[in-house]
Amino acid sequence: MSKKGRILVAMSGGIDSTVTAMMLHEQGYEVVGITMKTWDYASSGGSGKETGCCSLDSINDARQISVDMGFHHFIVDIREEFGDYVIDNFVEEYVAGRTPNPCILCNTHIKWRALLKRADALNCEYIATGHYAKVKEENGRRFISKGVDPRKDQSYVLWGLDQFCMGRTMFPLADYTKEEIRQLAKDWGYEELSKKPESYEICFVPDNDYRGFLKRRMPELENAVKDGVFQDVQGNVIGKHDGYPFYTIGQRKGLGQAFGEPKYVTKIDPNTNTVVLGDVKDLLKNKMLVRDVNLMKYENLPDPLDAVTMVRYNDRGTNSSIKQVGNNIEVNFYANVRGIAPGQSAVFYENEDVIGGGIISVSSN
Repeated sequence: MSKKGRILVAMSGGIDSTVTAMMLHEQGYEVVGITMKTWDYASSGGSGKETGCCSLDSINDARQISVDMGFHHFIVDIREEFGDYVIDNFVEEYVAGRTPNPCILCNTHIKWRALLKRADALNCEYIATGHYAKVKEENGRRFISKGVDPRKDQSYVLWGLDQFCMGRTMFPLADYTKEEIRQLAKDWGYEELSKKPESYEICFVPDNDYRGFLKRRMPELENAVKDGVFQDVQGNVIGKHDGYPFYTIGQRKGLGQAFGEPKYVTKIDPNTNTVVLGDVKDLLKNKMLVRDVNLMKYENLPDPLDAVTMVRYNDRGTNSSIKQVGNNIEVNFYANVRGIAPGQSAVFYENEDVIGGGIISVSSN
């Protein structure tokens, strides 16, 4: 075994996880590569070519790099545990009128636990991934902090990791920009890898048609929710829609009809199959309640605490005051925030550090 130890690296076949493995190998770690098969796209009935982390091409790419570099590589099938939890939750959240973020749920409940389980079996002390983020430790608490590349920072999607998981995780790309990672791939002779495009799709909806996925997953859903109504913010019926699960807060395009001026989805009521449409100003909120909270930097929040709160991935964040109320957090924004969607994640920052995060429950003025 290497003097630096044995480390299990999650390899999707993409440039970030591949360079992570190559980097650790060059640094003298005994690298073991692992690729997790989370979803079989053919079984979803989607159209188009299978892409992303679960495609055969991606798995083969990860295996080939391992062969080239001379370290072991394993493929692990976790489709059953992934599907039971992540996909069922994805469908249930839309049926409940909320907008889920399955990638965060997968990180928190599936991938990290699956990786650590295999790390123990393979006698690996640590796991590593290609996320652009850091793990820091202060006052006996571990927490996620932002990576140096603001365009690639992925701290937002890692808010659900617990203290144990963070204690066994390494993020080698934390201090690099995306351009530097592409250059490293070139320097190691992998020109094609350096040009590999990003993948932004949900792995089990690679055609980005989540409405089609819901219909295929629950064939009875379409008939159950058809002929719902659009209302304006005053409660007047202004049209019909295809069913409330097929709309999200803030949506403007794809409403199926014209209203003479831009209209946005401002509220979804699953009990009455009603979708409320309003103007941009009707999307603005300055308060929200966050549930299922995971605190990182503090065991309990100072009361109250100023923080920058992000309400979606790539959100710039808004100054706010956060207060712990039981297992929830009340957020009061210092400026109006547009398009807060129940079901999405809220993540709280103190400078570059993640205080914690949770799932948006409700928002208000």
